[in-house]
Amino acid sequence: PGPLPPCRKSETMTEPFPIDLKKFQEVELDPWKHETLPADLKASIAANVELARDAIVFFTACGSASGYGGHTGGAFDTAPEVCLLRAMFKARPDKFVPIYFDEAGHRVATQYLLSALDGHITPEHLRNYRVGHAGLPGHPELHCTPGVQFSSGRLGQMWPMVNGVAMANPGKIAICLGSDGAQMEGNDSEAARLAVAKNINVKLFIDDNNVTIAGHPQDYLPGYDVQKTLEGHGMTCTNCNGEDLDALYAAMRSMIVADGPRAVIAKRKMCPGIEGVEGECHGHDAIAVAKGVAYLEKRGYTKAVEWLNGPAKKAEKDPQKEYLGTVGSKVGANRAVFGETVVKILAAMPEAERKAKVMCIDSDLEGSTGLKAIHKANPEIFVQSGIMERANFQAAAGWGMHEGRQAIFSTFAAFLEMCVSEITMGRLNYSNVLCHFSHSGVDDMADNTCHFGLNNFYADNGLEEHQASGLYFPADFHQLEKCVNAIFWDQGIRCVFSTRSKLPAILDEAGNAMFGDGYTFVRGKDDIVRKGTVGYVVSFGDALYRALDAVTRLKKEGI
Repeated sequence: PGPLPPCRKSETMTEPFPIDLKKFQEVELDPWKHETLPADLKASIAANVELARDAIVFFTACGSASGYGGHTGGAFDTAPEVCLLRAMFKARPDKFVPIYFDEAGHRVATQYLLSALDGHITPEHLRNYRVGHAGLPGHPELHCTPGVQFSSGRLGQMWPMVNGVAMANPGKIAICLGSDGAQMEGNDSEAARLAVAKNINVKLFIDDNNVTIAGHPQDYLPGYDVQKTLEGHGMTCTNCNGEDLDALYAAMRSMIVADGPRAVIAKRKMCPGIEGVEGECHGHDAIAVAKGVAYLEKRGYTKAVEWLNGPAKKAEKDPQKEYLGTVGSKVGANRAVFGETVVKILAAMPEAERKAKVMCIDSDLEGSTGLKAIHKANPEIFVQSGIMERANFQAAAGWGMHEGRQAIFSTFAAFLEMCVSEITMGRLNYSNVLCHFSHSGVDDMADNTCHFGLNNFYADNGLEEHQASGLYFPADFHQLEKCVNAIFWDQGIRCVFSTRSKLPAILDEAGNAMFGDGYTFVRGKDDIVRKGTVGYVVSFGDALYRALDAVTRLKKEGI
């Protein structure tokens, strides 16, 4: 990739990065030479871990302050593994493929920090974490950010590729940073079986912090154990306290010097040492400004605190301040309204009928896709499951095979691609499944194709003789509510799409809510938003308010 584009006011780039990354000590650690961690190297690596964690807290908190979001916990957690690996890569470049492959793309802060340490980007630029057009999206992508050496894809997508990297580099070790969340995905089980069967020299270092987006796996997925799962596939594993540098090095070394596939499961709490965040689910996301400020104040970073309390909150999002034909830039979050609408539908049913007819299954995203409202209001029909989209969809399809029953399934729209075969299976079995795919499109924040749905039409992949699969992408929260009410009891697979960001309400020519009171959603019928005589502009979803603005402005110009 070429130079990063400018993305904020010029003073952003001239103000020095408040955490001096020049203090990072480039040391060499040869695991074939040192059975234990030498005291001098331990002191240097421990200092590097602290510096890395301080930097990660700061620039991910910038994402929180600006409103773009992001993720702190995973990158913060794995700093010890990364710092140890960096020292090993430097000592023995002949032994490693020196890439920090990571199957948890939300730990991208690690990759950006490494890019800054290696001189590919300036430390100052880290403050633009997740800002639009800054080249620092929410997940690593090849040819997007200087220094980034891979695209992470979704959870569970990386390890199978790292198997191939190891196969392409005989005599060298390929590493993959893992997580207890990513290990829930079926791809990892397949990767483990291949690695063991072919004795692929791949090493996994798995952060097992018992935290995912929506809960604690030990609570909502009892029986799931990362080490036992891998050992069941024949993988040699060891576990250790990830916060004990000596124990972590001993475990990593024992797996590295041995031939073939090996895994280290590093046990720790999420965000160890961060007051109010340690062990909590919200540690997965970008650290709240107040929590970040408290942490950095204790660490003596006055300038970092000043930045978070001031300039960090001034990041410009949408340069266009007004969209004609709409009202309110943040009047309704469709992804949340989906759950609220379903709750109202269920409230009209007796509890016994609800339990007999409806099942709602989550894939660890209930807070992000609107299902949290259903969980809270109707726990009797809610299934809290893990990061297992394909199996969860098929469970929903199995429930919905029975006449008169409706299953509800939800995940991010990007993950729809992972479920195409399962959707076909559900269609062939005439299953009734109402799917909600949120985070479709790229509005509001800088992220990339691994986490935003670009291939929504893949869901409509049946033939004429098969049951129809309706795809619905409402333009605002009014239309979404009317749409869900209209299609809830329809038969077959129905897919409702929504954005991550809130959307403005669409207005008619009289200035009233286009899809508000008096509007009826009719399947397969176009809604005329504005009349004209020259041609047609066809739009839907979050593109509609932008298209309407363009049409309105052009009309004012006489076009």
